[in-house]
Amino acid sequence: MAAMDLRDWIAQLEEAKEIRRIGAQVHWDCELGAVTRRVLEKKGPALLFESITDYLDGPATQVFTGSYGTRKRLALALGLAPDVTNPEMVRYVMQKNQERIKPVLVETGPVKENIVKGDKIDQTIFPVPRWGARDGGRYIHTFSHVVTRDPDTGVMNVGMYRGMIGKKDTTPMLLIKGGQHWGQHFTKYAERGEEMPVACVIGGDPILPFLSGSPLPQGVCEWDVLGAYRGEPVQLVKCETVDLEVPANAEIIIEGFISDAPDRLESEGPFGEFTGYVSDLPTPRPSMRITCITYRNKPIFQGTLEGTLPGSFSENSVMCSVQRAAIAWNILKNAGIPGITDVFIHPITNGTNICVQIKKQYQGQPKQIAAALWGSSAAQYRYKHVFVAEEDIDISSYEQLDWAMAYRMNALEDGIVVFPGTFGSPIDPSTPLHDRNIEQLGSGLWNRVLFDMTRNWKFKRQPEWNNERFPPTVRPAEQDEAKVKARWQEYGLGDL
Repeated sequence: MAAMDLRDWIAQLEEAKEIRRIGAQVHWDCELGAVTRRVLEKKGPALLFESITDYLDGPATQVFTGSYGTRKRLALALGLAPDVTNPEMVRYVMQKNQERIKPVLVETGPVKENIVKGDKIDQTIFPVPRWGARDGGRYIHTFSHVVTRDPDTGVMNVGMYRGMIGKKDTTPMLLIKGGQHWGQHFTKYAERGEEMPVACVIGGDPILPFLSGSPLPQGVCEWDVLGAYRGEPVQLVKCETVDLEVPANAEIIIEGFISDAPDRLESEGPFGEFTGYVSDLPTPRPSMRITCITYRNKPIFQGTLEGTLPGSFSENSVMCSVQRAAIAWNILKNAGIPGITDVFIHPITNGTNICVQIKKQYQGQPKQIAAALWGSSAAQYRYKHVFVAEEDIDISSYEQLDWAMAYRMNALEDGIVVFPGTFGSPIDPSTPLHDRNIEQLGSGLWNRVLFDMTRNWKFKRQPEWNNERFPPTVRPAEQDEAKVKARWQEYGLGDL
């Protein structure tokens, strides 16, 4: 797949009839978010808002959202068939996540068409929505790619973190020191008594959100992996005021420094998070001090409406359903656990719940799976509940999972295992506020649960059950099913 920028991606979506241009005037304050929510509920197209209140003219007039609103569009971005199966897509992502092509540095690019510094810095020149009525402000970083550098190794990390407009030149952000890669970088800079350089990338290659929104292994640079997906090096340019490199074809780059010095904290939140609930209370948090903004002529602002509800999956949910499954499968593979036949994440859970299908090899296998996942840094916000079922259960079907839970899981036979007090999500509404205090704890605290829905190998094999541990199901015998299939028309049931 040839490298793309945001404008190439929009053109591809138009060719596939997967985008709608909204010419009617829409207000940036909540109305734009409400339109987006209704389109998500209808499993509708991506949206390009072209007439936004207060932004009918000026340097930036458009907002693009809904890029990954459906699994079909995710497959399109990855260059896969729209009807690709889950195991096929997940295995493709597993493989690409292991490959690397180093980026190349170029002198300049479209993102350098406009360079703003000093007193002229003003984030509000971009049509940043207040996505929801309960949001604490206008969130400029919802689908941005936040670039930092490990001061020890020099390796860059590209992550996706939330940030809202504070002043015209400041952005308070939710920064978790424990677990997140940029949080680990931040800790190193703080120990040196230095601010951390940051560059926020808005708009770019459609695969970039898929990578920046997922926890690739520590020390792996997302630019290298993006190059592998594209089959060619990513073209980067140097930032103007920080020692970082960013894509030359991005729409907008916001450069600066972030610190947790008391005089640099600003109130951040609440925000409609991926859980489908409004997150924590307004809290003083590290704020980015902006030193430069560069952008293309007539830049397209890209953001996303977070928050998944039943029947209304956010872009994050669709990404998580594939990427978090692929990362988990690689974790299990690298841990040497045999017999994994599928890993599926239902989009509604954003990866908080994960389902693993196995050809069972031994009784303790489900516990080993849960232990491997929970011991990984990828479990920071995800894999709270692990469901393990056997290969005859379609783990993408809630109905089949429910049946396996009802008749194969026994709580007193280790069917349910609770792992208490482990690191977890600080935005999970089911967690008490005192266990979400990241300033005190460094992370949220979770009580994780394994649901072992496999047949218990402690049961004795029974001759009456074909020497199996579990009784056979009520399905007809194979020869009877074959006979009925052959006579189906004769029964007068051919229309069924």
